[in-house]
Amino acid sequence: MDRMAKCRIPFIAFLIVFVSSLVAAAGAAPEKGVLRATLPNGLRVVIVRNTLAPVVSTSVNYLVGSDEAPAGFPGMAHAQEHMMFRGSPGLTADQLANVGSVMGGQFNANTRESLTQYLYTVPAEDLDIALHIEAVRMAGVSDTQEAWDKERGAIEQEVAQDLSNPGYKLYEKLRAKMFVGTTYEHDALGTRPSFDKTTAAMLKEFHDKWYAPNNAILIVVGDLDPKAVLAKVEELFGLLKAKKIPARPTFAFGRVRAESFRIDTDSPHETQVVAVRLPGLDSRDFPALEVLSDVLGSRRFDLYGMVADGKALAADFSLDPLPRAGLGYAEVSFPAGGDAQAIEREMRAILAKVAKGGVPAELVEAAKLQERLSAAQQKDSIDELASVWSDAVVLYGLRSPDDDLRRIEKVTVADVNRVARKYLRLDRATSALLVPRGSGKPVASSGFGGQETIALGEAKSAQLPDWAAAALSRLAVPASTLHPTVTTLANGITLIVQPEDVSDTVAVYGHIRNRPQTETPPGKDGVDLLLNPLLNFGTEHLDRLAFQKALDDIGANERAGTDFSIEMLSQDFDRGVELLADNELRPALPEQALALIKPQIARSVAARNGSPGYLAQHALRQALFPAGDPSLRDATEESVAALTLDDLRSYYREVFRPDLTSIVVIGNITPEKARTVVEKYFGTWTAVGPKPNTDLPSTPPNKAAALAVPDASRVQDDVTLAYNLDLERSDPDYYTLALGNAVLGGSFYATRLSNDLRKNAGLVYSVGANLEVGRVRGVYFVNYACDPENVTKAARIVAQEIKTMQTAPVGADELLRVKALLLRQIPLGESSMDAIANGFLDRQELDLPLNEPTLAAARYIALGPADIQAAFAKWMRPDDLVRVTLGPSPR
Repeated sequence: MDRMAKCRIPFIAFLIVFVSSLVAAAGAAPEKGVLRATLPNGLRVVIVRNTLAPVVSTSVNYLVGSDEAPAGFPGMAHAQEHMMFRGSPGLTADQLANVGSVMGGQFNANTRESLTQYLYTVPAEDLDIALHIEAVRMAGVSDTQEAWDKERGAIEQEVAQDLSNPGYKLYEKLRAKMFVGTTYEHDALGTRPSFDKTTAAMLKEFHDKWYAPNNAILIVVGDLDPKAVLAKVEELFGLLKAKKIPARPTFAFGRVRAESFRIDTDSPHETQVVAVRLPGLDSRDFPALEVLSDVLGSRRFDLYGMVADGKALAADFSLDPLPRAGLGYAEVSFPAGGDAQAIEREMRAILAKVAKGGVPAELVEAAKLQERLSAAQQKDSIDELASVWSDAVVLYGLRSPDDDLRRIEKVTVADVNRVARKYLRLDRATSALLVPRGSGKPVASSGFGGQETIALGEAKSAQLPDWAAAALSRLAVPASTLHPTVTTLANGITLIVQPEDVSDTVAVYGHIRNRPQTETPPGKDGVDLLLNPLLNFGTEHLDRLAFQKALDDIGANERAGTDFSIEMLSQDFDRGVELLADNELRPALPEQALALIKPQIARSVAARNGSPGYLAQHALRQALFPAGDPSLRDATEESVAALTLDDLRSYYREVFRPDLTSIVVIGNITPEKARTVVEKYFGTWTAVGPKPNTDLPSTPPNKAAALAVPDASRVQDDVTLAYNLDLERSDPDYYTLALGNAVLGGSFYATRLSNDLRKNAGLVYSVGANLEVGRVRGVYFVNYACDPENVTKAARIVAQEIKTMQTAPVGADELLRVKALLLRQIPLGESSMDAIANGFLDRQELDLPLNEPTLAAARYIALGPADIQAAFAKWMRPDDLVRVTLGPSPR
């Protein structure tokens, strides 16, 4: 039965509710493009208009999380989040998966301490469907024992995945020490033993207690009519009943004691952390702490100075706030075998100096400028804007994200120094060290084993509810909102300009076509690894600190290299491009800095070459490509140590050239002004000599292999299955294979591999199938993570599914859903300025037209089941799959 049939009310009733919501909001200053309401059942609604693309994001925020989990069941809220995708009365799990796929497959959920979020980003024309889904799920959830028995396996694999991440283990141990005796001493993930004791009835009870309109906030952002959306929200959610919400836990934080601990890592470098407990989001001191964190993380501050002095590979300060308390921590990474005690002493001395003497006033002003840019940039992505609004309203307790900026603007240098004195209590700080642990070399592993009976087949076809069926039948090439202006400058630069007026920002993204494996001279491996950090040491006109100050003066974010960029407010476009060009065209490359960082990079490369992650990646490349292939070239400690400044300058002259460069300017700018400014600062750039070769050679088919790389820090195996493809991106068969691959793994739940490995068997938390094809050749690979005893079983399922695609045509319903998925992903790919710009650069790199997504859509519509079957039979080689595992010995 369609539960939403009960949720429709007469228009006059809506008017009464609408007027009452406006009365409730009386007194608040009007906000352009923002509509707020509170329904009679307590549901708070915030609707924000943003016209970047014909896309809308919804965020349903339930005010319940791990804080409210029953004692002994820390992951209860997280488990219920998973089960919300297993069906509700009137909407089965298969229907939900298929609807999500049809709308573009961009949906997610997350559980935190005090809230659980459900997120959809969809084409604007599908907003009603997303709202229908959330109204059905708010009304009720199925929570059957059969479904939980299957989902338990998937969530336990998520636990294993996080426990295989040393950084996560460090964070969890910090929380346990800093927040002992409170619900903050664990995060929302949960544990395997508690999930084993959890029943579906317990989950249902949890949903019935906490999931209610008066315990939720709905945020809707995008290209929409706010009043029409509010009317639809009232129609769908208005008759849901409010509930009496249980009491929430109280917090009593004890005194923090200084401690230290170590955790083994599979990272190639060591990381030292010094952490302190700070107030949370509910503290009046939080805005000043935000600014303090920005200052401590500045590239002009002493922590980053450890990198510039050649003592560290990376350094930063992070603020991790929770509603009632938070963590602040400095982290410094350095080559394995370094003097960790000396690193920690210097970190503590730097923080102690701040606690005693305060911070430089100019860095406080620079931090506030950065916050202004960040606030403006929030409008440059629709789903990010929905996330920011959710955090501001739900977690920060503010009316809008702008309120946070207003608070920060009021912060003074005295405020920052006061909170530094008050909270940087190093006598109560916890020190943690991530220490690399050696790994064995790759070893041959048992392959895919013998045959066994495995139930395979297409994802289930489920008749969609009436309110969603129309979307599936809508199969047309979506109109793009992008109309870039493209010019070629006299020196060969391709300039692409895309004006956007949703914010007062402009971003410049550049890419130089390059490939170190083919451009590096013999015996000079690692020259690119050494050049990149040296670009951070200023220009011929400004030294490192002066250059960073110039960026800080306009609040800009900049990076140089073969991929370069700068983000700034529109008013600073000219100065920003000038600084970017100065760094890109005239880097200082100081010999003194090279002498400081070269030993660090050399030791880092040596550690990397022995790390489990590198060994797994190298083993995969060796199995896929023949000896002598350029992709097998790698730097060594010796090759880096032998490099000279002349080597770096020679490589820079060879690789950094305008006739291989594309630049995208996007934001509040006209094509005419963009071209004038880019020509002004990049127009004098000239190329020397012929263009270098940047293409890898074609390659013969690889042979099957199974290799295992031991990694003692993991409790779960990370698995890659792959084979090479002698396929060019321009080959028409690419689109046929891409469409077939979407059948296998194009969307969460609604595709074959997800159904086989996660939904039906609980073997994995997630599985991805990827077709990566360049100008000359490609690789097909599947990734998943699972318990060691399930590695071979899951690999056999993958291989058999590929074979099924070769021997049997895809079902008509299944193909229709996948086509709808790929077509709707086109507008979703235009819903952020970053995605738009990088999409243009990716197409330039592959020699594709800028409107390639629209051309691809027409191809997808025209393809049929026989086309996919023939392409899979021609190109796919499941019997040649290479399997590489990282973790415990697979079985």
